[in-house]
Amino acid sequence: MAAVRLLLAALACAAALQCAAAPFAIPLGDTRVALDAPPGFADTGFTGSPRLQELAESLTSASNRVLLFALSDADLRRFMGGDQMEAKRYMVIATPKGSEHNSLSAGDFARLAGDSLRNLGSAPAAGADFPRYLDTQPQGRAALLAQLSRDQTVVSVLQGSRLASQKRNEPPSYILSSTTLLLVRGKALNLAVYTAYETEDDVEWVRSVTARWIEDLKRLNR
Repeated sequence: MAAVRLLLAALACAAALQCAAAPFAIPLGDTRVALDAPPGFADTGFTGSPRLQELAESLTSASNRVLLFALSDADLRRFMGGDQMEAKRYMVIATPKGSEHNSLSAGDFARLAGDSLRNLGSAPAAGADFPRYLDTQPQGRAALLAQLSRDQTVVSVLQGSRLASQKRNEPPSYILSSTTLLLVRGKALNLAVYTAYETEDDVEWVRSVTARWIEDLKRLNR
């Protein structure tokens, strides 16, 4: 009987993950916007977990409303099984509460993007050693590393931060993230992708996943 219960639990978990990985639509004012997580990740909203909701809200401004918080499929399986998550990579979509009921024009979006980018500071020179640069920045504060994309409907940047050491003489650790403002169907979406920064492969991963996610969301909302 124990084996049967384990099998049923595994099947239920697989079914939940399949549903969580499917695109879904969410109303923003009088418009429905289609959302989805990148391949290998799934939205956690179906879990109804206050813990995950609090984590998602901690990743964005209090003036934003979280629409999607995605974990890797492996981490979501761990969470649903009561195991410790690795939480190396995750992502969130939010929207500004003050404008979600309005239809934004290209000019409105340009002003919103300008306000969001104004306080980011300057990026280091191209080809800079990111870990060395982050070592010169205050611990825990996100620093601009590069601009990824900018046009009439997309503004995307790469950021990084040096985390506070948990133990004395522990080597520094870093986190990378991309922040993207995307205009779809007259609504502004704030996309953020996070990864632990261990090798240069993590930089390429953030860049490629961000670019693909932007294109996928544009396609879903044509």
